Amino acid sequence: MIDVDKLTKETLGKGGVLALLYFDLHGSSKDMVQSLGVGFVDKILKEPGVIYALGEINEPLEKEKLFSTSLEVKLLAKDFATLAKLCADHSPFSIEILRPDRLELPVEKAHELLVHLSNTTYEYKKYILERVAKPEEAERYKQSLKNKLEIGRKLLQMKEGKKDGA
Repeated sequence: MIDVDKLTKETLGKGGVLALLYFDLHGSSKDMVQSLGVGFVDKILKEPGVIYALGEINEPLEKEKLFSTSLEVKLLAKDFATLAKLCADHSPFSIEILRPDRLELPVEKAHELLVHLSNTTYEYKKYILERVAKPEEAERYKQSLKNKLEIGRKLLQMKEGKKDGA
C-alpha cells in the first residue's frame, strides 16, 4: 500500500504541487455525468507528471433535461509546469494550490510552459478560424502562418550562429 502522505511530502520536496481543480460536467443523464467524471479523473491520472489524482463528483442537478455537476480533483503534480499544462489543456473553472506556499520555476520549465500555452492558444485560434472565417480570411491566416514559420527558421539560424560564434 502506498503511503500518500510520504509520497506527497517527497514530491513537494522535489518541486511538486498539491492542488484542487474544479471542473463542470454536463450530460443528458445522471449516470452519463457521473461516468464522464470517472473517465475524466482516469484521463488526468494518465497525464505525464501527475503523481496521483482523486476526484469527487457532486450530486448532479437536472434542469430542462440537462444534468450538470461539478467535479473536484485533488492532485499531486511533479511540478508547477505539469499543473499549468493540465489547466491549459482541460480548463478547470477554478484552481486552488494547497501546497507549497511558494513556487519556484526554473527558466527551462518556464520556457516549456510558455511554449505549451502558446501552442494551445494557437490550436484554439486555428480551430475557430477554420470554422468561422471567410475563405479569404482563412487564406490570409494560412499565409501568415507560413511567414511565421519562415521567421522562426531565421531566428533559430541566428541563435545557432550566436552560440557558435560566442
